[in-house]
Amino acid sequence: MGADEQHRRPDGVSEATVEALGKLSEALETVERARGRLYDMHQLIGHADLMLDDAVQLFRDAGHAKLAERIETELVGRNVLAGRWTFQIVEDFDDNYYGLFKQLDRDARDELVQGRRHLYEADMKERRRTHGRPGHEARP
Repeated sequence: MGADEQHRRPDGVSEATVEALGKLSEALETVERARGRLYDMHQLIGHADLMLDDAVQLFRDAGHAKLAERIETELVGRNVLAGRWTFQIVEDFDDNYYGLFKQLDRDARDELVQGRRHLYEADMKERRRTHGRPGHEARP
């Protein structure tokens, strides 16, 4: 039976083209993982900044007003990079790198394989599965 139509290589598309698209897709998947870590940082730094409010109050309650004041004025709400909070880093990444990467991946697929995704993986699945064996079906 083989792969479904959306995962079948269009006529005339070379193995080299599918391999190149597969490598581009793999690179994008790596960038997706990096983007997730960037969002992790954004949320973790934001949470830590809010936790500082409690630390400041606890230092005040413990009689360490000078230290509490220093943390409150020097660290609470501080930029993590020059002039930037983490939301600005995330936005800049999305607007200037991630968005272009996604667009180029989409454009390459549209131009070369009628927009089809994961052709490299679909070919690999077809090569590696045991035809006729339960759990190795080409599609649901």
